[in-house]
Amino acid sequence: MLSYALRRIAGVFPTMFIIITISFFVIRMAPGGPFDDEQTLPPEIKANLEAAYGLDKPLTEQYWRYLAGLAEGDFGPSFKFKDFTVTELIAQGLPVSLLLGLFAILLAVLIGVPLGTLAALRQNSAVDYGIMGVAVIGIALPSFVIGPLFALIFGLYLRWFPVAGWESGDLSYLVLPVVTLALPVIAYIARLTRGSLLEVLRTNFVRTARAKGLSERQVIVRHALRPALLPVVSYLGPATAFVITGSLVVETVFGLPGSGRYLVQGAINRDYTLVMGMIVVYGGLTLLLNLISDLLYGWLDPRVRYD
Repeated sequence: MLSYALRRIAGVFPTMFIIITISFFVIRMAPGGPFDDEQTLPPEIKANLEAAYGLDKPLTEQYWRYLAGLAEGDFGPSFKFKDFTVTELIAQGLPVSLLLGLFAILLAVLIGVPLGTLAALRQNSAVDYGIMGVAVIGIALPSFVIGPLFALIFGLYLRWFPVAGWESGDLSYLVLPVVTLALPVIAYIARLTRGSLLEVLRTNFVRTARAKGLSERQVIVRHALRPALLPVVSYLGPATAFVITGSLVVETVFGLPGSGRYLVQGAINRDYTLVMGMIVVYGGLTLLLNLISDLLYGWLDPRVRYD
């Protein structure tokens, strides 16, 4: 396991290098530049701005200079948020996005796995059909529909939770966004758990456990559930990365100061360094979470080996 983990960690660096390289040149290929919307700028001032940010250099030289700064942990200055560096902007928004995404994943696991287990144990019953029907609805309804609906019902009518905004330390502002973000993940996890558990319950080692006289609860918890969670674990890696990095709609609906807005604003404004900083952070998170997901395989199923 240790050697596999070390190989995977070593593989992160060339993967990140490829992501950074492709992203750097693709972004620069887009028409326009960070100062093109400054209609009132005289040409000489625009030229001075480009020289100040190194945009007058050849593209390959800009690329190597960016890599050199990145190696020192410097994402560079933002072209549009002139009072902030990219590192400062990410440090402002990323903690909120991380908190929102991790709470959503935790809620999805705590609800989705029991629901999928219950549906599998009550296969073809009203409980099974009900849980799977609700799961389909959860997958089908987009967050930009669920979010305003929750805000209207639980925020404006019932006044249980804040509708929008953010106050550090007050988790009540996260309740509606977390539930909105977690619903489709709950649905996917419930469906994956149900399908996988039904297959595991038909295996020989489960029949052997039952033949030994173990209770149904012991069979499920000690023998069937762990291997049944393998598809869920494989899904959780990219799902967690998607929830953390793809919560822009939810952050916008509930007025949260997360990091997703910077990626969109940076792309619209051709803020190259800001977009690249977000790509590096999101790419690193995705690779890390997928690595953790792979390593969990060995703990859940001892038949899995990484030789």
